[in-house]
Order: sequence, then C-alpha cells, then structure tokens
Amino acid sequence: MHIPDGFLNVPVCAVTGLAAVAGLWMSVSRSQAALGERTIPLMGITSAFIFAAQMINFPVAGGTSGHLLGGVLAAILLGPWAGALVIALVLIVQCFLFQDGGVLVLGANIFNMALIGTVVPFWIYKPLSRGIGHIPAAALAAWVSVELASGMCAVELGISGTVPMGLAIKAMLGWHAVIGIGEAIITCVVLGYVNAVRPDLITTRAEATS
Repeated sequence: MHIPDGFLNVPVCAVTGLAAVAGLWMSVSRSQAALGERTIPLMGITSAFIFAAQMINFPVAGGTSGHLLGGVLAAILLGPWAGALVIALVLIVQCFLFQDGGVLVLGANIFNMALIGTVVPFWIYKPLSRGIGHIPAAALAAWVSVELASGMCAVELGISGTVPMGLAIKAMLGWHAVIGIGEAIITCVVLGYVNAVRPDLITTRAEATS
C-alpha cells in the first residue's frame, strides 16, 4: 500500500500533502493534552513494535503478501490522534531510511494510512467496543482500516490516471479484503495480550479521547 514516486500526478501529491500536514497539525494539537509520563514511553514502544511488525509479511493468495498496518492498534492504545502521529513517524522512517514509499508521495501515504487508516476506524471501534467488547470491535475496525486506506489509495491512482479508476478500486479492495483479515488477527492477538496484562492501557486510552 506504500505508493512509490511516479504513481501520482502533481495535483494529487499536492492535495494529499496539504491534507497530511493539516491532519498531523490537528493530531499534535489534539494529542498534547493526553501526553504525559506514561503516554510518551508507550508511543515509543508502540512505534517500535509497529515498525518491526510491518517488516514481516504474511502470504496472500496469488503470490502477493500483506503486512500489519497498525493504525487501529496504535489508536486503541494511544488514542486516535497520537496513534496517527505514531503511524506517520513509522512511514517517514520507512520512506527515508528504507525507500519504502516515495518522498514526493509521502503526504499521500501519511494521509491514507496515518489519518484515514487510523483516525477514522477508531470512531468505528469506540461505540462498538461498548456493545460487543474491545477485541471483536478491534477486529472489525482493523479490517475496515485496511479497506479504507487501500480504497483511498485506489482513488488517488485513478485520479492520477495511473490505473483506470474502476480497475484500481476493484483490485485494491479485493486483495486488501484478504489482507485485512491478517490485520484483524494480528491486532486482536496483540490487544488480547495487552488486555490480559494491562487492561487499563486499552480502556483508559479509548475513553480519554472524545
């Protein structure tokens, strides 16, 4: 889902770049009240875990593979806005140190994965967690996060003329529907462990961000 340089045209890069900057500015503003002695170390640990987990691919049918996006996991542990900052940081490091995703399209990748794929699914998770529980709600939100981020990527590719819009949406949503299952499983395994040893990290963060 990391878009390389050359796949998006200049207007799409500019719009998504501005949207990413605006979203990160809002994330910083909304996260400041929640940052504290406990939150900052947790952000570092979460960033390191997601960065390492994204390096591990799991096979998908047809020879393709997927990896953890981690947006919902970060949002549940840290709140949606701090979670977005964590995913953005991971994407920036991947871009400049590992050439995973282009520099010119970094704004698009941040917009898709750190904002659309992190903040939006949290608002699906939050009400559901009260009704069906944290883990089932997290599974659904994690799957949706992958579909949302990949769908936005497909729209950007279609607008840029890289791939016909209909084909891009069909291919991206189809493959990532399968990849999203892996995202949901990994997210639930991690949250299940956290819920067993430190349940306060889930309930407190979720309820503190409204």
